[in-house]
Amino acid sequence: MRTPSRRRPRVTLAMAAAGTLLAPLLSGCWVGAGGSGSGGDSINVLMVNNPQMTELQKLAPRFTQETGIKVNFTVLPENDVRDKISQDFANQAGQYDVATLSNYEIPIYARNGWLHEMDSYVAKDPGFDQQDILQPMRESLTADDGKLYGEPFYGESSFLMYRKDVFAAKGLTMPAHPTWQQVADLAAKVDGAQSGMRGICLRGLPGWGELMAPLTTVVNTFGGTWFDKDWKAQLTGSGFEKATKFYVDLVRKHGESGAPQSGFAECLNNMTQSKVAMWYDATSAAGLLEANGSPVKGKLGYVPAPVEQTKSSGWLYTWAWGIQKASRNPDKAWKFVSWASSKQYEELVGRSDGQTGGWSNVPAGKRASTYTNPDYVKTAAAFQEMTKEAIESARPNDPGVQPRPAPGIQFVDIPEFTDLGTKVSQEISSAIAGRQSVDSALKKSQQLAEKISKEYKGR
Repeated sequence: MRTPSRRRPRVTLAMAAAGTLLAPLLSGCWVGAGGSGSGGDSINVLMVNNPQMTELQKLAPRFTQETGIKVNFTVLPENDVRDKISQDFANQAGQYDVATLSNYEIPIYARNGWLHEMDSYVAKDPGFDQQDILQPMRESLTADDGKLYGEPFYGESSFLMYRKDVFAAKGLTMPAHPTWQQVADLAAKVDGAQSGMRGICLRGLPGWGELMAPLTTVVNTFGGTWFDKDWKAQLTGSGFEKATKFYVDLVRKHGESGAPQSGFAECLNNMTQSKVAMWYDATSAAGLLEANGSPVKGKLGYVPAPVEQTKSSGWLYTWAWGIQKASRNPDKAWKFVSWASSKQYEELVGRSDGQTGGWSNVPAGKRASTYTNPDYVKTAAAFQEMTKEAIESARPNDPGVQPRPAPGIQFVDIPEFTDLGTKVSQEISSAIAGRQSVDSALKKSQQLAEKISKEYKGR
């Protein structure tokens, strides 16, 4: 595993991590609004403002009733919450005891000493049932030192969604395990199947977590990689080039209107409004497409992420809970984490239909037991088993055909990737828009990646 370079002392690495995780690192001790942090019988939780998190906020009084611990929430949009988390945790200001972090940030934060390990708490809390957490999730939240630093709130992988009725009307059959070439052929055949319908939706919106997430899974299965095992940049390598040209060509020929501006939200809208016949994206989208009131509910089929040279290619992502090392109340923070990631919390959401939306809104994708719960299985019958299989087949430490210098499927788990991935995505989105060739985009991207290579070579 990687260790800090002798040319780059630990404090410098910490500064780089905070700076590239979407936030400038302020000098001195940063304290957020509210002053001196948590204490006594209260904890402060900083979290992203997605719907399942806000539902947790509604249900938190139940936790307080059970434990006597009051939870003070700060809820912000994703970019803003990452900004505030990186500032508070990097400085170990202790304003927030718990924060929502992804499997991208947690290994980086742990490496820099910003997080409290959780193994000691898990050992004393057998009712939490750590072995019930899906193995890829456990592994993705474990750092280089072998210790656990996060517990998942929910998880996702990626798969291919398609309109069963459209395929049936055209006499087409979706393979149980499609290749990308088969998907491209099918996209051509269903393009125009209904008025205004395109063959497939693929993200083209710039962003390391937008365009680069699905594209990197395509790169992996086409035999490419961002860096080889010695940190040599590979963006002009044959696998990366072939995958990118395939992706750009497919979305330009048979993809959604306005592809260079289309991210997850835009593709969700296109699928819901029958503007596309297929969509490759996050497994979490299925719950929205199959929700009551969705015009495409019951019309969709789901198959694993398409492949070429690998057995699987779905990504792995989780919003998880991390406890700040400087927390004044780590024991109480663990009690909250244990409650929020528990089987019992999922049951609470499922039973609180009038308050949360019920079983369709359970934060799934993290526990094996969720997928044996008859209430959840019934509600999510169309996609739940495929979601579980996608998560369990994800291989963050071995996602391609060659050894990697850092883990990650849809990202490279180094602090610099947020900046690198975003800049590369801008070049490739420009190619999707027809403003430059893929060769030109990758040549510029290779130069960007080579700067990272110089920093990491020899580690």
